[in-house]
Amino acid sequence: MNIALLKTMTVPEYLAWGDAQSERRRTELINGQIVPISPERAIHNRSKGSTYLALVQAVKVAGLPCEVFIDGMAVPIDAHTAYEPDVLVHCGARIPSAQLTVPDPVIVVEVISPTSAHSDTSAKLIGHFKLASVRHYLVIDPDARTMTHHARGSDGSVSARTLTTGRLRLDPPGLEVETIDLIG
Repeated sequence: MNIALLKTMTVPEYLAWGDAQSERRRTELINGQIVPISPERAIHNRSKGSTYLALVQAVKVAGLPCEVFIDGMAVPIDAHTAYEPDVLVHCGARIPSAQLTVPDPVIVVEVISPTSAHSDTSAKLIGHFKLASVRHYLVIDPDARTMTHHARGSDGSVSARTLTTGRLRLDPPGLEVETIDLIG
């Protein structure tokens, strides 16, 4: 199919399209094009689940007004791009029940797979940090059992460090979690 013939969608058009589908298909909107997300390997799903549970527990322990979402919520990046992270943390007013997006996540997590590693560590890294709300972007490699923590400093700079063990402080919003609990 000639890509020039495909209609470029905006994020609102994409969300309306997705909401109208009779079957749930995992997709993202990238540069105005609907891109399917591949099925997950068991190791990917386990790591995503471990990360979700660890962050839910950290929010509970910290007593913060935050919600943790596992895949399914879209994060609009610009007019023609919306990613669907594996896990994310939103703080502040509760997201309305019918809402399809989390426009202001504080923490975004991607569990890489052979098909997603390149985009998760390049375009999505750049895209998520276009959002002023994003302070932490965690990239988990379940095969290598590592996590790369990209953190935005108070001056706007982004630094990265790769962890395999130890306690990770995600501030803001003020969460602490063991790296091993995130990796799974």
